Amino acid sequence: MFKILAMVISYLLGNFSTSVIISKVLANIDIRNYGSGNAGATNVYRTLGAKAAILTLLGDALKGVIAVAIGRVLGGENIALICGVLVIIGHNWPILFGFKGGKGIATAIGVGLCVHYLAAIICIFIGIVILVKTKYVSLASITAISIFPFLLLFDKGINYFIFGLVIAVMALYRHRQNIDRLMKGIESKIR
Repeated sequence: MFKILAMVISYLLGNFSTSVIISKVLANIDIRNYGSGNAGATNVYRTLGAKAAILTLLGDALKGVIAVAIGRVLGGENIALICGVLVIIGHNWPILFGFKGGKGIATAIGVGLCVHYLAAIICIFIGIVILVKTKYVSLASITAISIFPFLLLFDKGINYFIFGLVIAVMALYRHRQNIDRLMKGIESKIR
């Protein structure tokens, strides 16, 4: 019963859309109606600036940390991994916001830091280097998240690899339009 409760809480926690709340409080808008329409930190940055984007990033990452922690307390390590996946699903496809959410990268950062902080830090560092060099947030995000499962495999084994792979596949799916634009050379760069 506690395991199921942890999983339900994690999905619902993912529904807490930091970007929607921040955009409403700071500018009285729904961020999903502006810019790319995505409920994530990058769209918040492009629409409302750095302060709002940082708050969004921190809020989305924090819910990932909380979900994994709840999973550990109520069900152990495997449930913590499931809760990590579910909070990202809740962020990407929130029932409370008509299944129109973000792309899950900031929440995945929080989940990753709580599951295996060293692997997450390596991926964050790689992502930052790619972002600085190319100015493509999407390229930095999908590269970093794609490396994550393999780092987990080398240190933690197959269960963690599968967990990381599920997160990476979701991120790639959510970034499919970005990938298409990158391949066509028309993806927007960050200022």
